[in-house]
Amino acid sequence: MAVEVRPGIWTEMFKSLDAQAKGKGRELLTLIATALEKQAKINASAGAHAYGTPTPARRGSGPAVISGNLRRSLTHEPIRSLGPGHWNTRVGTGTGFYPSYGGHSRTPANKYGFYLEHGLRNGTTYPFLLPAFRHVTGTGADAIFRSIYGEKAWKRVF
Repeated sequence: MAVEVRPGIWTEMFKSLDAQAKGKGRELLTLIATALEKQAKINASAGAHAYGTPTPARRGSGPAVISGNLRRSLTHEPIRSLGPGHWNTRVGTGTGFYPSYGGHSRTPANKYGFYLEHGLRNGTTYPFLLPAFRHVTGTGADAIFRSIYGEKAWKRVF
């Protein structure tokens, strides 16, 4: 069946697609940031132990919980616009979180998280953010994208 293409049809279709992207892009990034934060909190909970006792966490996996301070500090910034169709956020440790187990250590959670992610003094790493990013962008992002845009939205445009 032949379809007549009248003047301006492509312009109308691309305007519709652009409006969808502007409206749904922020929502999409919010869901991805929330999923990333949730997965990082899961990764930062590889067992638990008291301060000063050996960690049950394995090298190269997420850290074990001592006080829960690191896990509580994980957050994401509010989504902000950098211009038409460009959204930005950051996911990671917030500032102002200090351990609750007395005078043993006053290292804030944002520095402690950095040390765990990139290496302690002995070189051991307990990454939790990078694996969360890989998990969400590898498996979860497609499902999140489809939940926002759906198949029908794209088929209607073209």
